[in-house]
Amino acid sequence: MKILVTGTAGFIGFHLAKKLLERGDEVVGLDNINDYYDPNLKYARINELGIERDEIAENRPTQSKRYANHCFYKTDLADTETILDIFEEEKFDAVCHLAAQAGVRYSLENPMAYIQSNLTGFANILEGCRHHGVDNLCYASSSSVYGMNKSMPFKVSDSVDHPVSLYAATKKSNELMAHTYSHLYSIRTTGLRFFTVYGPWGRPDMAPMLFADAILNERPIKVFNHGKMSRDFTYIDDIVEGVVRVIDHPAEPNTHFDFLRPDPATSPAPYRVYNIGNGNPIQLMDFIETLEKHLGKKAKKEMLPMQPGDVEATWADTSALERDNGYRPSTPLNEGIGRFVEWYREFYEV
Repeated sequence: MKILVTGTAGFIGFHLAKKLLERGDEVVGLDNINDYYDPNLKYARINELGIERDEIAENRPTQSKRYANHCFYKTDLADTETILDIFEEEKFDAVCHLAAQAGVRYSLENPMAYIQSNLTGFANILEGCRHHGVDNLCYASSSSVYGMNKSMPFKVSDSVDHPVSLYAATKKSNELMAHTYSHLYSIRTTGLRFFTVYGPWGRPDMAPMLFADAILNERPIKVFNHGKMSRDFTYIDDIVEGVVRVIDHPAEPNTHFDFLRPDPATSPAPYRVYNIGNGNPIQLMDFIETLEKHLGKKAKKEMLPMQPGDVEATWADTSALERDNGYRPSTPLNEGIGRFVEWYREFYEV
């Protein structure tokens, strides 16, 4: 297949592109490489895919030096004309749309970045699929959509009408937009509600990287809600395996859809929404303890109250993804953290 993967300079997008390339797919990568976090890390990721920094030109394909079946576009999702031109030029079989303005807390500071990237950008991807015959779209949603929901584990059949951050609201909006295009144009769309992903090449604004940096440099780590938090931490390889399965098995209509008791995760249109996580929440303090063990150093902790827009716990019910695609994560926390620390020490020469 020829697959557009947006966000290939990002954490999940980089790992997904590498997996697809190594199994023989043709991958076109796209990213605007913004400065939300250190662009040097983003350039280092795509360099692993054979994309050399000094050869990148805006809005033009850069051929990989490592993979003959890979090229990369440095392009902004909100640039409607260029995005549609890329669709016309490349003729994709499938799209996996992972690029977005990420981060819950940053959405309180710079809301317009989320409107441009997550709403306008997603609309451009949908229009590209519509006008250029792509009927297989997989896209990133988020566990943040569960917002005020207190029922655990989070189920895709739950109502998600009370988000607590603009980031979450844009991701819920993406699901609604996707359903419209599935209904009107028969585009097979699958939304993946990612839970907390960790591993090598991770994002520096996420807890594993923030904690590792602080612990090794003897700075206190910020522990919100006084440590009374849990997250459905999922190792990156397990996440990528799930995404690949979804790309290979695009959404089908629910032929048993009940219009009197509608299931929000399915539709008579070819539309699906899945949770993708570990299905096993980890207490934040246990996560910190495991990280301390592999770093060989104790953390200094600054206990703080809950942050605006944050939630106390996440826990994924992944039964639907397991039923439909055979998804079953297999990496224990201790093993995943060990691999992360090994990469961290090598990359940052600690």
